Amino acid sequence: MKRTHDGEARRIVVISTGGTIASRWQGTGYAADASGSDVLATAPLPEDVTVEVVDLFNVNSSRLTAAHQLALLRTVHETLADPGVDGIVITHGTDTLEETAFLLDLHHTDARPVVLTGAQRPFGTGDGDGPGNLYDALQVASTVRDLGVLVVFDGRVHAARGTVKYRTLAADAFADPSAERLGRVGFSRVDVERQPERPAPLPLPAAARTAAPGATDAAPLPRVDIVTHHSDGDPVLLNAAVAAGARGVVLVATGAGNATPEVAAAVADAVARGVLVVVTTRVPSGPLAEIYTGGGAVDLVAAGALLTGTLRAAQARIAVLATLLAEEGGAGDPARATTLLRRLLDGPVRAEPALAAGGSRSAVATRA
Repeated sequence: MKRTHDGEARRIVVISTGGTIASRWQGTGYAADASGSDVLATAPLPEDVTVEVVDLFNVNSSRLTAAHQLALLRTVHETLADPGVDGIVITHGTDTLEETAFLLDLHHTDARPVVLTGAQRPFGTGDGDGPGNLYDALQVASTVRDLGVLVVFDGRVHAARGTVKYRTLAADAFADPSAERLGRVGFSRVDVERQPERPAPLPLPAAARTAAPGATDAAPLPRVDIVTHHSDGDPVLLNAAVAAGARGVVLVATGAGNATPEVAAAVADAVARGVLVVVTTRVPSGPLAEIYTGGGAVDLVAAGALLTGTLRAAQARIAVLATLLAEEGGAGDPARATTLLRRLLDGPVRAEPALAAGGSRSAVATRA
């Protein structure tokens, strides 16, 4: 099925950042070192699609920093400043792909798609999944509009918000545990089954304009830490994060958002110091809820923490980071920052997948 615009091929820019899709054997293990052009050469191109490659950086995604992610955010915005570009595909490691995708989506103001993909098996292997994932991502990037930032993996299309790496090694690596997939791709067809829920996008933060991975003279970015509660858990690590200069803390609670009275007291102290505290859960799916006192979500919210809905730890951290960057590194008005963070965290309250009612629509997504 041809997809042309005024008789011209769709122009897609592939931004290469490394990851397993670009990883080759180094003698003791795999590491990213293949160029974007090398990766692209392994995949066929969809009909009527032309591709340009940008080699931005080449690292295993577990080594990514906020500076890497902000440099990528700036590059995406600069690329979309060219009206001749029809879409962007980003090849990315799977370890932190969910964080990068959500950061990009929070700042994505364009109708044109940005699609992240990668691989579970290394570059050049006979059974590698990278070429197929890249082909599918190019197909989606040349087809859809007004869906925000997407993750395309193993024939599935996912919204950035809520999508996490759900399986460590399987080809079907990504899912939103609290929602159905956004769509699917295969046989030169893209089916969109629902529309993503997205807050109003943020403008490009000032820090993104100067971000450079590895730069030693750059202004420090806001520190945001993740602390997990567990049986025998106490406030020591949360207090240590605040003492280390954290401007934001993500508390990974138990159940629907529960900890202890001692942790709730530490949260109150942190909030009084101007630290943004959000509460997520270590449970894979479902929303948080104010049900329990005795250190539960009732008390954590009363202490000044915000609940993250269905966002899990890594993306909750990105929401806090984006808030701090929008508020000049956390030096702005705490009340205004809290209001902005609440807007980024707010999303539809979803039933557990097994209890969700209703069906989904399926249609071929096309561009005008």
